[in-house]
Amino acid sequence: MTAFASGNLHAQNPATTQPKDTVMNRTVVVEQEYIPEIKDAQKVNVLPQVAEPAVSKKEVQYDTTASPATAIPVGTMPSYTALEAQPSITPGYVRAGYGNYGNLDLLANYLFNLSKRDKLNARFGMNGMDGKLGEQLPSTGKKWNARYYRTQADVAYTHQFDKLDLHIGGDFGLSNFNFLPDGVNRKQKFTSGGLHAGVHSTDEAAPLRFSAEANLLLYGRQHGLVPNEELPPAGNLDETLLHTKLSVGGIISDKQTITIGAEMNNFWYGGYAKNSYTALGLNPYYELTNDDWRLHVGAHVDLSLGFDKLLHVAPDVTAQYLFSDSYVLYAQATGGKQINDFRRLETLCPYGEFSTRPYDTYEQLNAQLGFKASPFPGIWFNVFGGYQNLKNDLASIILETENLHSLRFVQGHTDNFYLGGKVSYEYKDLFSLSAAYTYRSWNAKSNDLLLAMKPVSEASLNLGIHPISALRLNVGFDYLGRKGVLNYKVVAVSDLHADVSYYLFKGVSVYARLHNLLNKKYSYYLDYPTEGLNFLGGLSFRF
Repeated sequence: MTAFASGNLHAQNPATTQPKDTVMNRTVVVEQEYIPEIKDAQKVNVLPQVAEPAVSKKEVQYDTTASPATAIPVGTMPSYTALEAQPSITPGYVRAGYGNYGNLDLLANYLFNLSKRDKLNARFGMNGMDGKLGEQLPSTGKKWNARYYRTQADVAYTHQFDKLDLHIGGDFGLSNFNFLPDGVNRKQKFTSGGLHAGVHSTDEAAPLRFSAEANLLLYGRQHGLVPNEELPPAGNLDETLLHTKLSVGGIISDKQTITIGAEMNNFWYGGYAKNSYTALGLNPYYELTNDDWRLHVGAHVDLSLGFDKLLHVAPDVTAQYLFSDSYVLYAQATGGKQINDFRRLETLCPYGEFSTRPYDTYEQLNAQLGFKASPFPGIWFNVFGGYQNLKNDLASIILETENLHSLRFVQGHTDNFYLGGKVSYEYKDLFSLSAAYTYRSWNAKSNDLLLAMKPVSEASLNLGIHPISALRLNVGFDYLGRKGVLNYKVVAVSDLHADVSYYLFKGVSVYARLHNLLNKKYSYYLDYPTEGLNFLGGLSFRF
C-alpha cells in the first residue's frame, strides 16, 4: 500500500505515450470534462424549437370531371409532359361515361417508367354530344339535331440528363360537328397535329439557366374562308405554324435574376389563302425575391412581318408585398400578343366563319391592384380591380343575307374596367367552400356588336364535401351575364351542377355529373342553343 501511495499523481495528455507501469510507479490519468465559459451569456439569443411541418398522406385523386358538351370545345389539348411519378402512384388510368343527349366521356392515360431517367406518357381522350337542342326551327319545324365530338391523343417522352431534361412529343386532334340548318355549312371538320422537341436546364446552381423548344403545328379546316356573303365557303384551308421559343437567364445574386425570352411564329397557309406571316416576340425581365417582395419588371416587344401592325410594345410588370406572413398586396401592369391561329379560333367559337385571316389580338394593358389575406387558418380572400385594353379584339356576330345565316368573326378595339373578389374556406380534407364574383364595364370604340357576348357579371359558388374516404360530392353554381346589344338579347348562363364519385373497391370508382339542373335556356355561343338538364355517369379504373 505504501508503494501505491507514494506514486506520482498528475494530469497528463491522453494522447501522450504512457511509460510502462511498474510495481513502484503507476501513472494515473485524470480527464476532466471541459465546460467553456461564455461571456455575457445572458445576451445569447435562444431560438425556439422549429417543428418540422407534418404532411398528411393524401390519396391520389384523378380528374373524374366530364366536360359538359355545352361547353365544347373546352380548349385544345396541349402536349403532355411526362413527369417523374412516385413509385406508389399507379401508372394507368381509364375512364368511360355516357349520358343523355348522347354525352360521351372517354379518357385513357398510361405512364411508362422505362428507367430512372426515361418516361413515356400516352394519352387518349374523346368527348362530345349528339342530341336535339333548342326550339322548333322556322326552316324545318324541328329541333336542331346537334352533334359535336372532339378526339385528342398525344404521346410525350422525357429523358433526364445530369443537368438538363429532353422532351419529345406529338399530338393529334379531330373535331366533327354540324351547324344550325340555316348556317353556312351543314357539317365541319377540324384536324390538328403537332410535333414538339425541347430542352431545359435543371442545374439550380448553374450561373446560367436556359430552355429552348420547337413546335411544328398543323391545322386543317374542311371548309375554309368565306369569300363574300353570297358565295359558299372555300374548300380545305390548311395552316402550318412553326413555333420556336428560347429563354436564357442569369443569376445576379441569390435573390436576383435577369432573363431574356424570345419566340418566333412562322405561318404558312395552303388552300384558298396562300399568305405567309412571321411574328417575333422579345421579353426581357428582371426578378427580385426576398422575404417581403416579389418583383418582376420587364416588357413585351412584338414585331410582325408580312401581316398585322409592324410593332407593338406592352409592359410586363408585377409586384407583390408580403407582410404578417399571410397578407399580400399586389399590383400588375401586363400585356402582350394573343396569336389568333386556327386553334384559338376554334376555342373562342367553333361556329365562327371569316373571310380573311383575323389579325392577332393585342392586350395593350391589363392593370390590376389587389389584396389577398388569410386572417384565419383555412380562410383566404382576394379583392381586386383593374383596367384592360384590347386591340383587334375578336368577337362573333350574326350575319344574315338572303341565302346565308351564319356567325362571322369581327374585330375592333375594346376596353373594360373590372372589379371583383374571391373567398375560400377549407377544413382539412372534409369540407371546402369557395365563391367568386367579377363585374366588368365594357366599351367598344368602333362597333358595339363586339360586346354582345362579353361577360358583364361572372359569379361562381362551389361546395365540396368529403365525409368518408370513399365518397366525394361537389355542388356548384355558375352565372354568366352577357352585355347584349341592339337586337342581340343574350340570356344569362345559370348552370347549377353537381358531381359525385364513389370508390367501390381497389382501383375502381363510379362517378356521375349533372349540369343545368334548373333546365334553363341559354347559349355559350351566339344564336346556338345548349343542352337542358343533362347528366353523365360511368366508371373509372386505376391500374
